[in-house]
Amino acid sequence: MPATKGFKILEHTADEYVMAYGTTLEEAFESAALALCEVMTDSNTVAPIDVESIRIVAEDEPSLLYSWLEEFLIKFDAEGKIYSKFTISKIGKTKEGFYLNATAWGETYDPNKHPSRTGVKAMTYSRLEILKKHNKVTLKFILDI
Repeated sequence: MPATKGFKILEHTADEYVMAYGTTLEEAFESAALALCEVMTDSNTVAPIDVESIRIVAEDEPSLLYSWLEEFLIKFDAEGKIYSKFTISKIGKTKEGFYLNATAWGETYDPNKHPSRTGVKAMTYSRLEILKKHNKVTLKFILDI
């Protein structure tokens, strides 16, 4: 039986093109965050020691995905944090837009413990897609490396 949640790195000439998926929007966003961290290091080497609550607010779903992934790039660059586990308890809509409430587990990045893969400079809106079908949500996005 094929996995109902996960990600795949797609062919792209210069950047990392990612497809993340899940049975719900929450699962797909969790897979996207794991894919981002997998691009940067082997997430199996990241111990889920530190727990952080995260709330993201954005005007629409593409902006929510962008801001969700950007949050982890900022935490990596500013605080030296890397993550390996993500749980989104809720993605919802208000009059102002969309929000998500999540928990992320990780630790401080250590180049001796966490193998360096690809440096990600930024999340982009280029080719960003959110595709919803019955019992499957697929996200596609490009990471600027």
